[in-house]
This record gives sequence, C-alpha cells and structure tokens, in this order.
Amino acid sequence: MYKIPGSSSDMPVTTAATEGAAPAPDALGAARSVAEVMAGSQVEEVLAELDRELVGLKPVKARIRDIAALLVIDKLRKNLGLSSQAPSLHMCFSGNPGTGKTTVAMRMAQILQRLGYVRKGHMVAVTRDDLVGQYIGHTAPKTREVLKKAMGGVLFIDEAYYLYRPENERDYGQEAIEILLQVMENNRDDLVVILAGYKDRMDTFFQSNPGMSSRIAHHLDFPDYSAGELMHIAGKMLAEQHYHFGEGAEAAFDAYLERRIVQPHFANARSVRNALDRARLRQASRLFADRDRAWTAEELSTIAADDILASRLFGNSTS
Repeated sequence: MYKIPGSSSDMPVTTAATEGAAPAPDALGAARSVAEVMAGSQVEEVLAELDRELVGLKPVKARIRDIAALLVIDKLRKNLGLSSQAPSLHMCFSGNPGTGKTTVAMRMAQILQRLGYVRKGHMVAVTRDDLVGQYIGHTAPKTREVLKKAMGGVLFIDEAYYLYRPENERDYGQEAIEILLQVMENNRDDLVVILAGYKDRMDTFFQSNPGMSSRIAHHLDFPDYSAGELMHIAGKMLAEQHYHFGEGAEAAFDAYLERRIVQPHFANARSVRNALDRARLRQASRLFADRDRAWTAEELSTIAADDILASRLFGNSTS
C-alpha cells in the first residue's frame, strides 16, 4: 500500500518491525564481504520495498543507501577487529507534509534492526503533546515513558520545533529537550532519534538548540513531489483500492492538481489521498442516486471526470 504519513493520535504511535526477523548475532559476525552482510541481513529487501512504496524522492533514497552502506562497512570492520566509534545515527528529516518522512523512518528502523544496531526495530511516533506536560513535574515522567517505549528502536518526533517555545516562560518543552539530549548521548547504541518538520522551522530550532544540532549526524531534505509524480501516486492509490480513472478523469485530476498545488496547506501525497477520497464520495453519491440499476464491477470501480470536476476548485460549491 502507498504509505502516507501524518495520522494523528492522542497517544504515541508504535509501529512494529515487519517483513523478516533480525538475523542471529553470529549470522553476520562471520561475514567478510558486503554481499554476505546484505544476504544475511536482507537489508536489500527493505531498500527495494522503499523503492516500491514511494514515488520519486531519489535524493532521499540515495542518502538512505549511503547510510546503509556505512552500517554494512562498519559491521565488516567490527568483524575484523578494527576498533572504531559506533556511527552516530540520529537524524533530521526536513520537508513539507506528505513527502514520505514517516515511511522512510519506518524503513530505517528495519535497516537498523537487521544490521544489529537496534534490538527491536520498531518505531514510536510522537509529537510535542506526547512529551511535554502542562504543569511542574509532569514533563519528565511523560518523556521518560516515551523513551522507554522507544528503546531498542527509533523515536520519530514530528514537528520537533514545537518542543521549544521561548516566548512562553512557563513552557516545559526545554525540560523534555534536556532529557532527550542526555538519552541521545548515553543510549546512542540502543535508540535512534529522528526529528522531523518543515525545513525553515527545523533550521531555527537547531540554531536555538545547538546541543541538539550537534547530536544530529544526518540531515535529509524531502523535496515536494512534481505534478507528474503526484499523478503517479494517484494512480497507485486508486489501483490499491480497485478503482481507476474513467474517460477524461485523468486529465481532470491533472487539472485539479494544477489548481490545488498553489492553494494554501497543500500536503503533497496526503492532499492527493484526500482529493481521491472526495472523488470516491462523489462517485458513491452519483451511483446511489440510481437505486434500481444493477451496477457492473467496471462501473463501481470507475472514477468519472465529473466526480473530479465537481470540486470547488473548478468553481463548484462542493469541496
């Protein structure tokens, strides 16, 4: 299924490791070549799955492969007794909403587990509300509880800049940051922290928190999708739900995207998903109106041009 980040929840979201168990500790310990490590860890499968899941994002995928290469070579060095400091793996994912940051973080957790850099390979996704309390003495236990759940895997903090609110003297976000900094340093061999958010706000956050900036080894910029990539994503989303564009509908959706991209709060693949959900709603209403007709599978699976052109972006009253 095409993965879209950004599901909201009042509680931290934990994503378990999938597709294959971690290799036994000695399975990779005898490896002497990249091929042996890749075969033993099955990391190539994770990288291939990432390619299948996400359209575009070539710079991001290349950087993930670079990080995987670093970990594989580090594993070979350890196998030959070459001492070196464990690589710093805390990361920052910068980009607009709907560009695949959460999906990439989940796959990174799998890579880390399969190569033995974390124990479990799960990911805990949180926001400020999961870490920061509303009164004195509340923040520390909340933050430590989240960290406890994330140990052995990846802690993904979305919109991390909201942890720091210097304009509010009674804000407790700084306390959460200080606890995070300590754990990121002392438990770097059992926890990887990934901070995510808009690039400009993350840059400001790091300027105001140099201690956090110094602990982030990898900065990945997630570009916006092009119109062509968004159309590709739309086709994949429809196919996964056994729908397809009817005559003229693909051109209509392309015209919709041209208008939507320049509107406020555009969220890349997430906005594509929302637009398709509304098109499905209009299709359902259209078919529902003819109650006595026996619909075919083809008709039930087709998104018509009118289902898209009814959007208010084309001057109509519906959303």
